Amino acid sequence: MKIHNFSAGPAILPASVMEEAAAAVREFNGMGMSILEISHRSKQFIAVMEEAEALVRELLGVSDEYGVLFLSGGASSQFFMCAMNLLDAEDTAGYVNTGTWSTKAIKEAKLFGQVKELASSKDKNFSYIPKGYDIPTGLKYVHITTNNTIYGSQFQTLPETDTPLVGDMSSDIFSRPIPVDRFGIIYAGAQKNMGPAGVTLVIVRKDLLGKVTRAIPSMLDYRVHIENESSFNTPPVFPIYVSMLTMRWVKAQGGVAAMVPLNEAKAKLVYDEIDASPLFTGVISDVADRSRMNATFLLKPGYEHLDAEFLAACKAAGCDGMKGHRSAGGYRASIYNSMPIASVQVLVDVMREFAAKHA
Repeated sequence: MKIHNFSAGPAILPASVMEEAAAAVREFNGMGMSILEISHRSKQFIAVMEEAEALVRELLGVSDEYGVLFLSGGASSQFFMCAMNLLDAEDTAGYVNTGTWSTKAIKEAKLFGQVKELASSKDKNFSYIPKGYDIPTGLKYVHITTNNTIYGSQFQTLPETDTPLVGDMSSDIFSRPIPVDRFGIIYAGAQKNMGPAGVTLVIVRKDLLGKVTRAIPSMLDYRVHIENESSFNTPPVFPIYVSMLTMRWVKAQGGVAAMVPLNEAKAKLVYDEIDASPLFTGVISDVADRSRMNATFLLKPGYEHLDAEFLAACKAAGCDGMKGHRSAGGYRASIYNSMPIASVQVLVDVMREFAAKHA
């Protein structure tokens, strides 16, 4: 039976990428060795690193004003690294709190400077993206989480400000074009849309660095990693390689712009079924804030007792990873770039048949 991987992450990868990565595990590039065992200083892997950086720059339109880094530690490490590198003790950064990851980023930033929570959707369990809030002048940066995997909301427009943005794009990187020049830092854990867990993409504007007065440990200093081309220490070789293959795949599909109509069509298919269903209801209160990457929904009041049965129906149809995050409950269909629309249709058919049976 075909498995349709709706997991939020580690998530689905293109089949062609999986095949090429599997071949490289056996032998890479005619070297007689696996990609898992070659030196990160070898000319073969340096070529991988160079191509990965070039693809990031090409696909997202990243200029030479920015460093492109492949680091370890996940987005969670970037919660403190961006503040450590940009925010002095007397400086203030603005944060828009739209969920669990924003909350964690705020907590870490407070270790290094002043934090002003510009807006929050916590009052309604993070079911919307705040709008209409003031952004004062004098902030060092404004931090947003562009897509919220747990609750299923997404910024469809960026905050209006001349202050550099810092964006956690872990779950929607490469899914749509980005105005990179509005950002001071973009960071993204790879395991949603870019590759396997183990590498984090960081795009950082170089002229913002070196302004804080604190001493920064070498491993946490963006300047050190830029100078050493992401190889100050041994980089995560295999995740970088698979990320490079995934970016090749995105380019072959027509680039980031080509991902937009594909993702919109998949999201529309799911949300149309949610909205028409007598059994299910969406989590996000403002439909304009719905994520194109993570569609979240619940059973309507009075039908909660059907939870286990619905998950069993999903499993029987091969729809894996549908259970919502433990902190939010309900259901979550993660429909990243490489999720085929045929798999989304399988899920919609399950939802429709289940509703016809029970509602």
